[in-house]
Amino acid sequence: MFTTVGRWCARRPKRVVAAWLLLAAAALTAVATFGRVTSEAVSIPGSDSQAARDIADRAFPGSASGKQPVLLHTPAGTAPLTAADTAAAVRSAAAAIAAVPHVVAVTTPYDPAGTTAMSADGHTAYLSVELDVSGRDVTPGTTDAVLAAAAPATAAGIEVTPGGYLAAAVDRGSTGRSEAIGLGAALVILTLSLGSLLAAGLPLLAGVIGLGIALPILGLVGHLMDVPEAGETIAAMIGLGVGIDYTLFGLTRFRELRAAGTGIEDAAVRTTAGSGKSVAFAGSAVVAALAGLALGGLPLLYALALAPAIAVATALGVNLTLLPAALVLLGERLTPRPPTAPDPAGRPRGWGRIAALVAARPWPLLLAGLALLGALAAPAAHLHLGQLDAGSKASGSMSRTAYDRMAAAFGPGSNGVLQVVDVLPSPAAGAADPRPAAVTTALRGAQGVASVSPPALAADGRTVRWQVTPTTAPSDPATTALVHRLRADVLPGATADSGRLVHVGGTPAAQADLNARIAQRMPLVVGFVLTVAGLLLLLAFRSPVVAVKAAVMNLVSVAAAYGVLTAVFQHGLGARLIGLDGAVPIPGYVPLLMFAVLFGLSMDYEVFLLSAVREGYLRERDNRRAVVAGLSSTGRIISSAALIMVAVFLSYLLSDDPVVKMFGIGLASAVALDATVVRGLLVPATMVLLGDGNWWLPRRLDRLLPHVDIEGDGHVPQPGDTDAPAPAIAAR
Repeated sequence: MFTTVGRWCARRPKRVVAAWLLLAAAALTAVATFGRVTSEAVSIPGSDSQAARDIADRAFPGSASGKQPVLLHTPAGTAPLTAADTAAAVRSAAAAIAAVPHVVAVTTPYDPAGTTAMSADGHTAYLSVELDVSGRDVTPGTTDAVLAAAAPATAAGIEVTPGGYLAAAVDRGSTGRSEAIGLGAALVILTLSLGSLLAAGLPLLAGVIGLGIALPILGLVGHLMDVPEAGETIAAMIGLGVGIDYTLFGLTRFRELRAAGTGIEDAAVRTTAGSGKSVAFAGSAVVAALAGLALGGLPLLYALALAPAIAVATALGVNLTLLPAALVLLGERLTPRPPTAPDPAGRPRGWGRIAALVAARPWPLLLAGLALLGALAAPAAHLHLGQLDAGSKASGSMSRTAYDRMAAAFGPGSNGVLQVVDVLPSPAAGAADPRPAAVTTALRGAQGVASVSPPALAADGRTVRWQVTPTTAPSDPATTALVHRLRADVLPGATADSGRLVHVGGTPAAQADLNARIAQRMPLVVGFVLTVAGLLLLLAFRSPVVAVKAAVMNLVSVAAAYGVLTAVFQHGLGARLIGLDGAVPIPGYVPLLMFAVLFGLSMDYEVFLLSAVREGYLRERDNRRAVVAGLSSTGRIISSAALIMVAVFLSYLLSDDPVVKMFGIGLASAVALDATVVRGLLVPATMVLLGDGNWWLPRRLDRLLPHVDIEGDGHVPQPGDTDAPAPAIAAR
């Protein structure tokens, strides 16, 4: 199959290139026409917070986006917002904002419904702006229009800062600078590795084309489901990294075949049949690992898994079709660099020297590698899942400014108000009805509650809603503890023997439910990913020992990455060096998504190394020599590919989004450790120590397993052939 695809593309190179360029143009045109949509909405089916939200939405219909704050602030020493002149300016601004397209209502702090929106000192207040579009459809243009309409307030010396969805629309940053830096670093690494600027440019071009198609597709998917902004960024990180790496593997194989005398077309076909086949295997492993996130039962995880899966699938398509066409068109100019002269004394160099050292001293190096990874993984023992809020945004951003002013004027809990919802069996006589009154009294007496609004009755008289302001910030663990306390003690005590279940919702409650659901489902997801990875490796290498060992090594590298993540973000070690003000909580979905992505990416290097080792073992039946030869021949290409990945991932530290920084640090550290300590020391050392036991396979299992060749390129050597497969690339 791979040979057929490769030959078809190699014989029609211009058509294939034109088709990919046309597809990229169509995707970019479609997303430019229909828009790229992202959404930070979190839906948690079956949770208490989702029940509160659904009941409130039905009983209290309002605007599509809810009430978005527009902060008003006058500095100390100037007239307060309660003064006649400033109040007139605020009312004038509110009237102008009400006329902005998509704005359906504006509540001022001078209206009866907005009396709580004025701070005690009168210097900070907020307008409540209701829109006819949901949060995902609020654009920077809408925010700009609101700010322009607030000109009367600005002219009066009032500082106007939109918050909520209005601020988030403006704060959505572009990752173009990160991608440009990542591409620049990759170009330097590839040029040094390949010795040719043209050869170095081909993997970059393939990565850019794949990304130019995957991201628009994901932008269009956002119209059908909620895709968070972080999902697009993660897709760009993964798509760019694997797109460059996969093309590098194929290009290296092609250059070796050409150096051995194979014709351009045949070399391109055999590259697809060999390297392309194993890349397809590795890429499918990434997608399979991401598919395990579906077991999390959360729409957020579906989106975060789908985003990088689309990017990886696009990279595979580019590698299997566009690459052989480009190789044919550029064949003569992709000249391999002359081989380095061997050491006159016959001593190994580079990775050959490392391989010989590992084979000679497996125990000390194994223990040293485990000690290093254990030390890095130690902080992960204290990892706990938290929740981010606008207080974690970059200083000076609109969201952060609005958050800080709300917290200073109305208390930290004002940025994460809880919504408590009760459904009575019969209509209430009013706010004085003893049933809602009992809940109000219980809420006001609860520890950790700053204020409670009067109970609001819906039109049916049965649904009651309270706005509960905690004393702590949304990201504070004390707020999560308050949510649990209200659900477990306070509200059941207020409704004892009534049979009613009072629900607690709002953003802090939803985030607490999200983390609880992830913690509950994490063992299932981890078990699925481990099983899939083990089965794929068992199928590829026909060795239970190799499959189990690879899974254990992957777990070790993931644990080390978790430790780095915990130290930098949860403990704040070096946080200021990457643009954060200090420690920030780690959302629950970050470690889970990292686990799936890293397990998939680790399969790539594992397949590459083990294929070379297995080929050597089958040829000579000498395990030690096979390990040395395999590591010697693959170490350089693995380290180059990993270095490109690390450069791409670290370039995203320029993003202001803490979640993007988390993935950048976590993925970069994991890939660096995986390609050096794990693949360079631990895997070969354990294989040397296990000896022939690496390849033990029970006879019954041998009969059950299908024979799958992921190493060969389908070429049958003929008498006089000079292009015998080189171990490093034939192994792919």
